Amino acid sequence: MEVTAYWEGGYRARVPVRDFEVRADEPPQYGGENTAPMPTELFLSSLAVCFVLAVRHAAKKQGFEPPDLAVRVNGDYEGLRFGRIRVEVHSSEPRCREVLEQAVDYCYVSNTLRNPPELEYVVAEGGLTHEPPPPSA
Repeated sequence: MEVTAYWEGGYRARVPVRDFEVRADEPPQYGGENTAPMPTELFLSSLAVCFVLAVRHAAKKQGFEPPDLAVRVNGDYEGLRFGRIRVEVHSSEPRCREVLEQAVDYCYVSNTLRNPPELEYVVAEGGLTHEPPPPSA
């Protein structure tokens, strides 16, 4: 899997992903224009989305579908990183408690956070051009 972020001036960037586009910006107090979520908000959102789908997947494998399901993720800043992240599952379906550990195992994002990958940073030769925006729906 690979994605590319394109700087669009100021603190704005966009990432074409398949037939979609993800945008990021910073709020004015951090020098941005508040046109999109901050990267840290997208990071927490990624965990929340992955985990809500993992809970639903685990529930389905156990033969039930929650009538309502939401995942709230809270991150506490510690300098220039999150020092603590809390993932809360909300549902009126009590069996969601029973599939929590399965969901943890199914969620790619939480698995990556629990077992961090090797990160490599390089400056590549040659530039990338801006890809055209995705087709309008």
